[in-house]
Amino acid sequence: MKKIVILSGAGMSAESGISTFRDSDGLWENHRVEDVATFDAWRRNPQMVLDFYNQRRKQLYQVNPNAGHQALVKLERKYDVQVVTQNVDDLHERAGSSRVLHLHGELKKVRSTADESLVYELEGWELKLGDRCEKGSQLRPHIVWFGEAVPMIEKATELVTMADVCIVIGTSLNVYPAAGLIHHVKKGNPVYLIDPKANMMQSSRHMVIIAEPAGSGVPKLVEQLLAEA
Repeated sequence: MKKIVILSGAGMSAESGISTFRDSDGLWENHRVEDVATFDAWRRNPQMVLDFYNQRRKQLYQVNPNAGHQALVKLERKYDVQVVTQNVDDLHERAGSSRVLHLHGELKKVRSTADESLVYELEGWELKLGDRCEKGSQLRPHIVWFGEAVPMIEKATELVTMADVCIVIGTSLNVYPAAGLIHHVKKGNPVYLIDPKANMMQSSRHMVIIAEPAGSGVPKLVEQLLAEA
């Protein structure tokens, strides 16, 4: 069975109503990234950071997977499919994808500030100051902030290296180290890029460009790949 690796970014979830991480004005829901998505921000104003992610989490409970998420599940009928996502939402899982690796953490999880191996599912959408791990330390969002190591990048690289087909969805391929994954696809193996701005992107390797949003572009490609299997 051929292996397909999906690399998904913010555009994958945008059609579900999830705000993209960084818009053209450099703000995220009217916040500077430096004020809500760095460890310095956490040390400086943990309440602001908690409030920000609580609102993102609350929003997540109000949205659903879109046609793009749902189409990817169909690929599992005939392919060995692995999703590698930069997104922190759980829309791939809720759609039914069985293997999802989150590069930048998971919004519905929290972890200890003293021991990063202590990760918990958060009940509900709100994390508060005073919520502590079993070792007594404050819990923080289970998110990889700017400037922090990306612990799953080596596993993701391994998966991409083994892929027979790579599908990139809704990402600018500008944010490293995730953007570097595309360079690990074996030479000659097909790479598809689905993004409405794809025709403006520059790439050093040949890609099949589908300049459409995930909700329309992904179902079209999935039907093509299923017909070829």
